[in-house]
Amino acid sequence: MEPDPDFDLLAAALRADMSDVAIWVPALCTKLAGALPTRVSLRRGGLLGNGPVIGMQAELGTHRYALRLEHGHPVAERTHVVRGIALKTEPMPLDGWLMALTEALAQIAAASAQERAAIQRLLQ
Repeated sequence: MEPDPDFDLLAAALRADMSDVAIWVPALCTKLAGALPTRVSLRRGGLLGNGPVIGMQAELGTHRYALRLEHGHPVAERTHVVRGIALKTEPMPLDGWLMALTEALAQIAAASAQERAAIQRLLQ
């Protein structure tokens, strides 16, 4: 089965300009939260959590995808969640995490026209 070209574009858009991860991670997190505010929560730095974006969590199907900066390096994880209970958290290489996130977004988009439209806005 051939991949959906729209989600090939999405995967490319999510990877765009990864040369400076200190800028790319907050930008990606903010973009995802803007597109899917009910599924993505941002993590902020600062004393009271009102500082710059340093990470996010996205609830997509049976997995929670988390991305954050630690000491200037991206840390990506995927957690298998069943009925609100986290069963297994696995660290992932960033490329593998992006591929898994893109596939999860494709599944969400296939199930909901409204969320598909929101995800399509990530391409713009």
